[in-house]
Amino acid sequence: MGWHDSLAPALQIVTMQRLITSQSPLTCGLMHCFSALLRTARSSLVTAILPLALLGCSNAPAGAKQTPGEASEPEPPRWTPRPIQAPRPLMVVDSVLDSAAADSAAIDSLTLDTSTAAGGKRPVVKPKKNPFPLTAVDSARWPVPGAPEPLPGAVIPENRIVAFYGNPLSKRMGILGQIDPDSMLQKLEETAMEWAKADPERKVLPALHLIAVVAQGYPGPAKMYRLRMTDSLIERVAGWAEQRGWLLFLDIQPGLSTVEAEIPHLVKYLTRPYVHLALDPEFAMKDGKKPGTDWMGRMDAVEVNHAIDALAKIVEEHQLPPKVLVVHRFTRNMLTNASQIRLDPRVQVVIDMDGYGAPSGKKAAYKWFVVRYPVQYTGWKLFYKNDKPLMTPEQVLEVYPKPMYIQYQ
Repeated sequence: MGWHDSLAPALQIVTMQRLITSQSPLTCGLMHCFSALLRTARSSLVTAILPLALLGCSNAPAGAKQTPGEASEPEPPRWTPRPIQAPRPLMVVDSVLDSAAADSAAIDSLTLDTSTAAGGKRPVVKPKKNPFPLTAVDSARWPVPGAPEPLPGAVIPENRIVAFYGNPLSKRMGILGQIDPDSMLQKLEETAMEWAKADPERKVLPALHLIAVVAQGYPGPAKMYRLRMTDSLIERVAGWAEQRGWLLFLDIQPGLSTVEAEIPHLVKYLTRPYVHLALDPEFAMKDGKKPGTDWMGRMDAVEVNHAIDALAKIVEEHQLPPKVLVVHRFTRNMLTNASQIRLDPRVQVVIDMDGYGAPSGKKAAYKWFVVRYPVQYTGWKLFYKNDKPLMTPEQVLEVYPKPMYIQYQ
């Protein structure tokens, strides 16, 4: 109860007195004694109620702010992830299938034993060839020794991320802008279900991977050869992800700028629990070279570590679940000193194999530039137009380690 509620009886008495004094002289004379009595009562009542009102105000929570006459607005609902998972068959069906398989195995065993006893030869079953052989040294690098355990709320490894890459303003940058938004979002959901069916033991979180800082051949006012996307565009794509319980990745192609200079412009989005970050060394130009030339960009562990520290600070200050940082790579020199990347439990680092072409070439790039330089998690990029043929989820899952981040361009 506020102070104005506590003083309501006293204010009523004051109102009554005003009504009385506005009457005729005769009425005032007849009510003179009653008016005096009212004044006495008013004085006594105010004296008695005021301390109680002040005492009631002292019970408000510390730091609480209240505007008289205004009700406090409820907090907006927080984003909740809605992963996709393949439906599982009923246990009864599993039991029947297991029983049938056991009976079939018994019959086969009986047949083989009988034929062997009669002088027949047991058929030779050739072992299936490993589609992605690794040396013992390469296999020993995974899982990465000393990598931090996932914190509560971490996206990986509970979920595999399946993302559509590009920019709504361009049909050339990727699937995100090649078809109308409704069709694109529906296609992403269907693609995520394909991955969920290919690996039923793992949930799939769809994601939109937006190039938020685009490298370009035009220098621009800052002469940095990069173009920052407007808030309205980022908000539009963020809305698509948020309302569906999906993820959003903001990708930085620095041009002649730096990771350190570009991250501050994205912090207001990175404070949201569903927004994560990506870095593209291919367009991190050095020595004044322009993007789009024959010169390939590169990024050092120092720049990646700066992004990790910035994300970890955001997670800490805003009490968020761990962030995911995707770093593209398809050559050795694109990411230098990878072994010096510092891992932080508040940030999950994915090295994404970004090359295109035939499956054999993509597998070779994965072995040479991702498997042999372990950081934490791995990713795999698929190109709708440039991969000949486009690999299926089942084919990608044959590699080791299995990628936890899948991107379609």
